[in-house]
Amino acid sequence: MNKIRIAIFEDNNDLRDSLAMIIESVPEFHLAGSFSNAARLILKIEQSKPDVVLMDINMPGLSGIEAVAQIHQQYPSIKIMMQTIFEEDDKVFASLCAGASGYILKNTPPERVLQAIREVAEGGAFFTPSIARKVLSNFQLHQATPEYINLSDREKEILQHLVHGLSYKIIADKCFISFETVHSHVKKIYEKLHVNSKAEAVAKAIRNRLV
Repeated sequence: MNKIRIAIFEDNNDLRDSLAMIIESVPEFHLAGSFSNAARLILKIEQSKPDVVLMDINMPGLSGIEAVAQIHQQYPSIKIMMQTIFEEDDKVFASLCAGASGYILKNTPPERVLQAIREVAEGGAFFTPSIARKVLSNFQLHQATPEYINLSDREKEILQHLVHGLSYKIIADKCFISFETVHSHVKKIYEKLHVNSKAEAVAKAIRNRLV
């Protein structure tokens, strides 16, 4: 089984070491890199070859938001999870617009951090309703001609939950189905919408009034 490669960018030494220990404790994860800043960012990404990046939103020097934009532009397949002390709506929203897949608070329990990494690696995303509303408001500003997209009732239900910012686990609980079934439905939704991320799926769902 291929391990999920994870790189950490965090200027707080204790937190960085703590995250590294959490990641290294899981057999399915591999700590690909651990960095105190984003200097020479692309070189670090090329050397560590991560699948998922945990990025401090307030990095010294090159900020976390700028780092996200650079990584997403050159390596769009890499999933990026922002880390922040407080839920700073504007910064988190800017990170999502720059290409991040979500964010976690720095006081998040270890098991939740691991769950977040797994879901982001599989194409999921993490953000709260307040951030979801900002995402929706942003995409509602962009009008487009609706196109015909044939989604099943279950796919429409799951897409609506995605639009509301729910995690795969919560969607599974609400729909009384397994996490794996949700993942399978989301993959099919992405194929039908011709998108590669949750943010793109949410945008298209709003533009085409699918939910």
